[in-house]
Amino acid sequence: MGQKVPGGIKTVDMKDPAYRPLKQELQKLDYSKPPRLDLLLDMPPASQEVQLQHSWNNHDCSPNVFVKDDNQLVFHRHPVAQSTDAIRGRVGFTCGLHVWEITWVMRERGTHAVVGVATAEAPLYCVGYTTLIGNNGESWGWDLGRNKLYHDSKNQPSRTYPAFLEVNETFIVPDSFLVVLDMDEGTLSYIVDGQYMGVAFHGLKGKKLYPVVSAVWGHCEIQMRYVNGLDPEPLPLLDLCRQSVRRALGKEKVNDIQALPLPASLKSYLLYQ
Repeated sequence: MGQKVPGGIKTVDMKDPAYRPLKQELQKLDYSKPPRLDLLLDMPPASQEVQLQHSWNNHDCSPNVFVKDDNQLVFHRHPVAQSTDAIRGRVGFTCGLHVWEITWVMRERGTHAVVGVATAEAPLYCVGYTTLIGNNGESWGWDLGRNKLYHDSKNQPSRTYPAFLEVNETFIVPDSFLVVLDMDEGTLSYIVDGQYMGVAFHGLKGKKLYPVVSAVWGHCEIQMRYVNGLDPEPLPLLDLCRQSVRRALGKEKVNDIQALPLPASLKSYLLYQ
């Protein structure tokens, strides 16, 4: 179940300095992070308690996978042949903006590694190796090896993602990346190496959707870490001001806030303390 790049295919790795101009071009187009997402990613990450509340659901998965006792953010797949196995997260979302990080090392992905969202009705097991997430109308998924998006794939064609890929290119998805679910806008997106890759799916409003992955590699282990969420209310002016100050300073100088000639209470606010 190895993952290979065919001969003659050019790989696109966002960490490669050669693709820095591409990243700059993407930021000028529709690949810039929405303001609410920018604010969420600038916030401190969710606590360990909140992460556990949003972890994998050991009671909502294929019989061939289990959540690890020593790390409940990680699930393990048994080495079962001719089987595709999935698992949902504990929490389903109907509103708000939510981001979680998936860590799935490339050597453990095999031929069908899919990450996305699903309703409670989406199947979590099937015989054979397939793109389980996205092969029905109850799930939406990104196949990490094929760089394809799938939803109701028996009736709808797949789409290339990221959309900027040429026919002879394959996109290298690193071990860790972010999934962005905006239930207020009804969209699903992904962030790779800090670059927002654009909207993958629209039309998700009015549903209750759970994080989900499907895997085929024996003994693979996949971690989900809930980063944070934002309620659908308008952003407070105070939060927008803090974001503007932190953005003006830049990530490398945020830690210098304590040295600024500001009241202690304002420094604490800028540092989310």
